[in-house]
Amino acid sequence: MIDRTGLAEFLRRRRESLQPEDVGLPRGRRRRTSGLRREEVAALCHMSTDYYARLERRRGPQPSEQMAASIAQGLHLSLEERDHLFRLAGHRPPPRGADGEHVSPGLLRILDRLADTPAEIVTELGETLRQTPLGVALTGDTTGYTGPARSIGYRWFTDPAARRLYAPEDHAHLSRVFASGLRRVATLRGPGSRAARFADLLLPLSEEFRTLWNEHEVGVRPRELKRFLHPEAGPLELACQTLVDPEQSHSLLVYTAVPGSESHERLRLLSVIGAPATR
Repeated sequence: MIDRTGLAEFLRRRRESLQPEDVGLPRGRRRRTSGLRREEVAALCHMSTDYYARLERRRGPQPSEQMAASIAQGLHLSLEERDHLFRLAGHRPPPRGADGEHVSPGLLRILDRLADTPAEIVTELGETLRQTPLGVALTGDTTGYTGPARSIGYRWFTDPAARRLYAPEDHAHLSRVFASGLRRVATLRGPGSRAARFADLLLPLSEEFRTLWNEHEVGVRPRELKRFLHPEAGPLELACQTLVDPEQSHSLLVYTAVPGSESHERLRLLSVIGAPATR
């Protein structure tokens, strides 16, 4: 059962404790509000200001589990705070760990400060949870896929469009990387895991995947430089740095170019070029 009073007070306290810079928003010179405004939180949570305001005023419908998850992410809640929010809203908290999609406040704070850099937060199966604007400009919006296609490794073997952004001479190695990575996660998580199910789905769909899967390779690492073929900006060579959240098995991937290089100049153009068509 929903605890309307507890939920309203919790939301208000969390909103008032956040500053614009905590969530990647500009402060503005005439700001008088202590913490975030309701309309700012509503935008972060992908809901109307009226809907959010009614929750803080102890009115409105019970938030669905999906809405509660969106609020928890928009307010940059920790896992403990997220679970508390779900209980106040009358729901069982979602599972934690590798199958969880709640991004930690720490990773979000870093991502929010990378507005001028291509970056993304992904699961251990290569499912994109968040992207910076330049991340979208580099690879397209990869957060909207559903089902197994959310995984770049799954798309790699089932959707030819997934390979268009990568140099053809790197395709064979990337295939080994994705097959090897899926085997590692499937072994780590065990039979019945999502990784194992993905492998079972891919085996009848891709001869290339079947061949690589039967090699039982593990530990095949991506090359130091990732080579992209952006349809507008042209070829880019980017280094990829990774920061891992071990509790949720999420990774923050940050792409950078050598200052002064052609890739560096082309990367700067992406903010005005926009996202390529990836589907």
